[in-house]
Amino acid sequence: MHTAPARDLLTRYYAAFNDGRMQGMLELLTDDVKHDINEGGTEIGRDAFRAFLVRMNAHYQEQVRNLVIMVSEDGTRASAEFVIHGQYVKTDEGLPEARGQRYVLPVGAFFTLRDGQIARVTNYYNLREWCRQVEE
Repeated sequence: MHTAPARDLLTRYYAAFNDGRMQGMLELLTDDVKHDINEGGTEIGRDAFRAFLVRMNAHYQEQVRNLVIMVSEDGTRASAEFVIHGQYVKTDEGLPEARGQRYVLPVGAFFTLRDGQIARVTNYYNLREWCRQVEE
């Protein structure tokens, strides 16, 4: 995979995210996708990623904006920088109480790409800043 197909893959991934098409996102992942959760553990497999998305969708409504995708020359690694605009709609365990608060956070995401699919997703954002925004 070279840069154009890799860029297209990630563009489709984030378009599915913004459209709320969970199945569309899952179809772009390898069966053994590695998911590094921000300030959390690592989960392996499409089923684990599906469960993660179900939980996230129950607690948060989010949109990716200002998306910039960067791809290695060989197309096997990529990153994305964007701003997440969200609303905290249902209290997530161990986090502040949800009251429909809105938040805006910069996010960095890193990917390993294999055979036209996403084999690793790693997301980073500032959880302390998110807490500050929803606790105001």
